[in-house]
Amino acid sequence: MIEVKNIKIGNGNPFVLIAGPCVVENRDMIFYTAEKIKTVCEKLEIPFIFKSSYKKANRTSLDSFVTIGEEKALKILSDVKTEFNVPIITDIHKEEETTSVAEVADILQIPAFLCRQTDLLIAAGKTGRAVNIKKGQFLAPEDIRHAAEKVKSTGNERIMFTERGTTFGYHNLVVDMRSLVIMRELGYPVVMDATHSVQMPSSSNVTGGNPEFIFPLAKAAAAVGIDALFMEVHPDPKNALSDAGSQLPLDKLENLLRVIKEIDAIAKEA
Repeated sequence: MIEVKNIKIGNGNPFVLIAGPCVVENRDMIFYTAEKIKTVCEKLEIPFIFKSSYKKANRTSLDSFVTIGEEKALKILSDVKTEFNVPIITDIHKEEETTSVAEVADILQIPAFLCRQTDLLIAAGKTGRAVNIKKGQFLAPEDIRHAAEKVKSTGNERIMFTERGTTFGYHNLVVDMRSLVIMRELGYPVVMDATHSVQMPSSSNVTGGNPEFIFPLAKAAAAVGIDALFMEVHPDPKNALSDAGSQLPLDKLENLLRVIKEIDAIAKEA
């Protein structure tokens, strides 16, 4: 189990929601979304961690949106943290980013494509912040232990693993629910990313997706057993600047969370 701002993740505690727009697009949209998600979570009594990337370095094409400006985006995330009193999680991509990002973020997220980057994992661990390692699309679940060992070598054991689908041929991902069990047996909390798992990677000049599968994947993962549910949520996904094909519409969040909460309670009673 790890604890982030009095939110307990793992060890049989009720699931935590990690959610927000894929990337910081502008202040108004981020604040609007954070407020709406927090309202839903307070209503349903679900612990909430706000997620948005201050920049997206691993884009499909050269023309893909990256950031509104790193300092500007981090300031918006810092303001969200203060205004809504919620923990923040955001991605890091290079060792030199870790210190400045750790000043804002409570959890540093290692993107799936970078989960084997030793220097990045060690730099993240040295900050003392919790580290969410997204399992690479190319990685067997048992092999994610090597990434954890790199973070743990710094004395930091505040580690989580996230399932986000495995490459299945070209332009497709599948989720092997056994991976949630296998990763939990390594001794760290496990997270299901129900939105990146429905992506169709590089299927054109942008990454597409099948968002109709968000609900069944989230429900299946909750039945297997998860410590947190990760979802990118946007008020207008089709016009999102990043991951337009896979984000959950904000107005569908409450209905999904009601179902997940019920399944989570049953799974953890068994």
